[in-house]
Amino acid sequence: MKARKNALPWLGLSVAIIVLDWVTKQWALSVLTYGVPQEVVPGFWNWTLVHNTGAAFSFLADAGGWQQWLFSALAVIISAICVGMLAKQPRGDWRMALPLVLIIGGALGNLIDRVRFGYVVDFVHWYWNDLHWPVFNLADSAITVAAVLLIIFSFVPDSTTESP
Repeated sequence: MKARKNALPWLGLSVAIIVLDWVTKQWALSVLTYGVPQEVVPGFWNWTLVHNTGAAFSFLADAGGWQQWLFSALAVIISAICVGMLAKQPRGDWRMALPLVLIIGGALGNLIDRVRFGYVVDFVHWYWNDLHWPVFNLADSAITVAAVLLIIFSFVPDSTTESP
């Protein structure tokens, strides 16, 4: 019986995301002053170092500390589920593998911060006039891109599969 090639090699992309996330956060911690915006593109983009004790968009940031453990546990559980799904996916199924490895890389990138600091290091701040997007990081971006891809792929048929 021939062994089926699974999508686990895609985890290399998760590792790359974790490393890039860590490098960019180290840069932010070494160069930026907490809470002081550094203009990148006037009227649109600042580097602003903040500490996020919550989840996406600072959800539950002021919950008193228990949320650190909840979000850490969720990162581990969700990453484990995604790895299990990768193990069952054919290696060439990039429409499923890519979002899964983006989620894993983003979740574990932020988990490293939660374990290390008790908060997530965020520093990318986009805005326009009085409209401000919550400050985020590369790990957050990977998770967001994964969510968008999953939505798009659910509506766009896979042209590589045979129809019945």
